[in-house]
Amino acid sequence: MDDSVYVGNAGRDGAGNGGWLLGHFMADGDVRHSTDVEVKWGVHAAGERRERWATGERRTALLVLVSGAFRVELPDRTVRLGMSGDYLLWGRGVDHSWYAERDSVLVTVRWPSVPGYRVGPPVRP
Repeated sequence: MDDSVYVGNAGRDGAGNGGWLLGHFMADGDVRHSTDVEVKWGVHAAGERRERWATGERRTALLVLVSGAFRVELPDRTVRLGMSGDYLLWGRGVDHSWYAERDSVLVTVRWPSVPGYRVGPPVRP
């Protein structure tokens, strides 16, 4: 098989890496290694929340709700994603946190992919 092609399952592949499928944290030489972009398949149980606020953000982020209901907390407001396809985009320098109102599945895309932003696992209810 061509090393430049990877076929997988987001739920299985992401389970061992906090949901992340693509980014700088994948092994060098793996087609999923990228310093340009990160992609996450996020599966969150109702009541889960981010361990702590993300601050000093140097990336742009796009969060797309696949299913569920999810809140993103920003410094000046809270945004609720409640319908499949709802999304939020924020730029560099925007602090944020989140909370799963219901069992939720999201796709997150961040760019560029830079080290130093790893946060512990979500806080479970």
